[in-house]
Amino acid sequence: MKLLAVTSCPTGIAHTYMAAEALQMAAKELGHDIKVETQGSVGAENVITDADLKNADAVIIAADTNVDKSRFAGMPLIEVPVKDAIKDAKGLITRALAAEKPKAKLTEEVSKIKAEEKESRKGIYKHFMTGVSFMIPFVVAGGILIALGFAFGGIYVYKTPGTIAETIFTTGKAAFGLMLPVLAGYIAYSIADRPGLVPGFVGGALASNLGAGFLGALIAGILGGYVALLLKKYIKLPKTMEGLMPVLVLPVLSTLVMGLVMTLILGGPVKAINDAMAAWLGGLQGSSAVLLGIVLGLMMAFDMGGPVNKAAYAFGTATIAAGQPSAIMAAVMAAGMVPPLGIALATVMAKNKFTESEVEAGKAAWALGLSFITEGAIPFAAADPLRVIPSIMAGSAVTGALSMLFGATLAVPHGGLWVLFIPNVVGNLLPYLIAMVVGTVVSALLLVALKKPIER
Repeated sequence: MKLLAVTSCPTGIAHTYMAAEALQMAAKELGHDIKVETQGSVGAENVITDADLKNADAVIIAADTNVDKSRFAGMPLIEVPVKDAIKDAKGLITRALAAEKPKAKLTEEVSKIKAEEKESRKGIYKHFMTGVSFMIPFVVAGGILIALGFAFGGIYVYKTPGTIAETIFTTGKAAFGLMLPVLAGYIAYSIADRPGLVPGFVGGALASNLGAGFLGALIAGILGGYVALLLKKYIKLPKTMEGLMPVLVLPVLSTLVMGLVMTLILGGPVKAINDAMAAWLGGLQGSSAVLLGIVLGLMMAFDMGGPVNKAAYAFGTATIAAGQPSAIMAAVMAAGMVPPLGIALATVMAKNKFTESEVEAGKAAWALGLSFITEGAIPFAAADPLRVIPSIMAGSAVTGALSMLFGATLAVPHGGLWVLFIPNVVGNLLPYLIAMVVGTVVSALLLVALKKPIER
């Protein structure tokens, strides 16, 4: 039999490796193969790969720290303190092989799909999504706190310094102001590891100060990462001076290059492009706005969290980078909520056209949809792509078009239904909700019409 294991203790030193050695010796004596990933003080070693996961019969987690279990979703698994592996490794292996394969819930399937999608990212897309994933919490926190400041202190809250409402508003502005440096910093980090952080963060701050916005921060992150990577590769110091590389040589030189390039070469042109795009988006009205809403809706539902969905989402977040509510972001979030909501409604309307497990999973799809987790639709789409994907794309396209037509705006990039009732987060709230309901009903009706009854 083939087993996988993860060992980790709080210090990441002795017990982590003692447990790994005990499991390896026990597996050998019992005639089984085992691969043990150690999560020690120097990071993860002997990392479990996708190929390992496909061939494994059971998983043992012997850890006193938090270990991400999403990659093991649907596999027989036991989780114990690290000392148990040291004391009775043979007993653990026997228990793991006797464990039953759990019945995957919809939320677990979504977590597994997200983990697989994250592992599959490559190249510039991987670096870009790393930056976006770190940026989103700053944007969400900043946007909601700004809205709460307005809710408690009125539209001119910033004119009353020292009040609780103004403090909330100012805190939100501070969080919002960090999003471009964080975006650029972690794009650069994804490219060059820790040496990329300084030029990336500085480049993002310069993009913000120069008015180059989201696009400027994106370019700064890529530039900062590759500059740091090239300097790290080609600058060689004597062994006695190697300690200067990460704390002096790389940050100083890469940041100098970043500052010169962004200020003297790229800042002005990128600002012009950014201003032109903002003017174009601001001028969208009537049929042009509706067409853009349709395209965004189709993109959000097409691969439900994949590259096309992420491209539309990144476009939406870019439009709120200036701190203003955005019609684009409103259309993106509404359209992204429709796929799981439409499927959930269809499982209620026509239970005879879904399996019992799908009907049960439909209950979880309500919560995922309302939370703007589009990936909640993936298990259903994987089971019946030719009927499900066109249905949810149609519903999302309708919602995107109506959202743009109604002129709904959104000040935050995430949160789903749970943020819509905070004052100043959504413009034209009632029409916005109508757009979501109509798209959900369209998807559900199409699914009910296209799917065939299941013989029980």
